Amino acid sequence: MTTMQRQLGAAGPLVSPLGYGAMVLEGYYGASDDAASVATIRAAVEQGVTLIDTADAYGNGHNERLVGEALRGTARAGVILATKFGIVFDGTPATELPTGWGYSLRINGRPEYVRKSLERSLHTLGVDVIDLWYVHYPDPAVPIEETVGAMAEAVRAGTVRYLGLSNVSAEQVRRAHAVHPLAAVQNEYSLWRREAEEQLLPTLRELQIGFVPWSPLGAGFLAGTTSVSADDFRANNPRFTGENQRQNADRFAPLHAIAAELGVSSAQLALAWVLHQGDSIVPIPGTRKPERIAENLAAADVRLSPAILARIEAVAPRGAAVGGTLIES
Repeated sequence: MTTMQRQLGAAGPLVSPLGYGAMVLEGYYGASDDAASVATIRAAVEQGVTLIDTADAYGNGHNERLVGEALRGTARAGVILATKFGIVFDGTPATELPTGWGYSLRINGRPEYVRKSLERSLHTLGVDVIDLWYVHYPDPAVPIEETVGAMAEAVRAGTVRYLGLSNVSAEQVRRAHAVHPLAAVQNEYSLWRREAEEQLLPTLRELQIGFVPWSPLGAGFLAGTTSVSADDFRANNPRFTGENQRQNADRFAPLHAIAAELGVSSAQLALAWVLHQGDSIVPIPGTRKPERIAENLAAADVRLSPAILARIEAVAPRGAAVGGTLIES
């Protein structure tokens, strides 16, 4: 992997061109055992990944424990550890947030819950400081200024280094950034989910905030996974079902031919395209297979000419994918 680092935010951390998204280790995409999961995270770090992303909601704390174990000791050195809060599973009062995948999330962004979440994540991760702390989803019933204001207390106290938002609009970014500078915003972004280009990305460039795309491989679709089993988390995704799946497979098939022509995998092509959209963009693909980590990281060395980018644009323009998304933005 190239050694060139990318900076998140005007004064944020320097990280590897691609991070690692640990959500995939929670069984949402198929069975995974703890020992293999810890080994996979460590393999990512050993191969040069310096941004590891988790959340208290992944496995209801289990994912944070896995990441904490994997990064214990010398593995923690040089790693930017990112986690998120805001999704509620217990009886804590929360706001219902409908999704496009047929279910709702329960969200709490109240200051008292912010503080409680921080204490829990620090304990679960087994660390004294969280490098990058995100609001997982903004609470529709709580002004974003209140949530970020409580998060900023943790920065002043020294238990959090940088703040971020996830699954937000450009307007929410502006309001939050006015309360405390943001290092990064995390939203879905890939060749089959490009809505961020309309308002969010221009806003992030203007305010000099880093962008961390989740699902940069379109939940694996852009890497070649076009159908999933009934027990797979992606079975809820309308883009993987019925006629939508068939249409998407046909529409995006030419990307595989472009990748073959360049001598790269389809996943590398999709990740390279994301990386070409800006110097402060750091995608966080996840995998349960250590051998896939090297393949993903090699995408940072793939150069796409203007002619190739134009061909990709013709195949996958904004709005090309058929089917709803998790959160409309």
